[in-house]
Amino acid sequence: MDNNPISPALIADLVALARRAGEAIMAIYAQQDSYDITHKADESPLTAADMAAQRVIAAGLPALLNVPIISEEAQLPDFAERQSWGSYWLVDPLDGTKEFIARNGQFTVNIALVHGGRSMLGVVHVPTTDISYLGVLAAQQHESLGAWKYTHGQTPQAIQVRDLNDRAAQGLPLTLLLSHRHGTQATMELLEVMKQQWPGPIETSNAGSSLKFCVIAEGLADFYPRLAPTSEWDTAAAQAVLEAAGGAVVEATPTLPPLVYNSREDILNPHFYALGDRRFAWATLLNGR
Repeated sequence: MDNNPISPALIADLVALARRAGEAIMAIYAQQDSYDITHKADESPLTAADMAAQRVIAAGLPALLNVPIISEEAQLPDFAERQSWGSYWLVDPLDGTKEFIARNGQFTVNIALVHGGRSMLGVVHVPTTDISYLGVLAAQQHESLGAWKYTHGQTPQAIQVRDLNDRAAQGLPLTLLLSHRHGTQATMELLEVMKQQWPGPIETSNAGSSLKFCVIAEGLADFYPRLAPTSEWDTAAAQAVLEAAGGAVVEATPTLPPLVYNSREDILNPHFYALGDRRFAWATLLNGR
């Protein structure tokens, strides 16, 4: 892949493709109050909407950039094959299938372009609102080239995380996002550590799917700890959005290394933190020293 494959045309086509996948999801969402649900080997649910979005994306991506594709709803290539890939698409056609089944609207279409183990381009589309979030980073230096929120019929708006040094200096709240379905004792213990370090109150809120990353990227929240299992397709697109907006996604270890992709035989992520304002001294806040 060329060092700079991301053109305005590719971006426009990618956002349009994610919207088409969202329309396929909404066609099923609108017609049914209940869904024919099957379960995969890991017991996660699968609906016709997952597969409808998969078909749209699988047909459209090769015309945008002809590199390999990993998708939650397709067979995972062997690690020996994947190790040779410099770049590839990483897709979750319907992130938040449980939210789709619950009909709470908090599900997304996630499409990322991974290069050298880092997510460099990502679109997260929200079918129920027809809003898309996009993040673009340089392939080599991984520097931000911008993050935007697309509302259909309007000019895309640049988004960025909020300044946490300023909030700390003013004693303003830090907002922590929690999953609807995956609260853990470890998360509660971490919150207690953070309360000892943050000079103001810490507020919590709940959200589903990769929307949590986008809420932070918009400057509406600051931190999402995920101390429970996820897969790489759950995070890659939203990681690009958040990092392009000035945040970071890091492993939940004391040294906070960046979350990377295609480095393990399985497709599971380590536990991680989605951080707003990467200039902030997160290590002190999270490690209690």
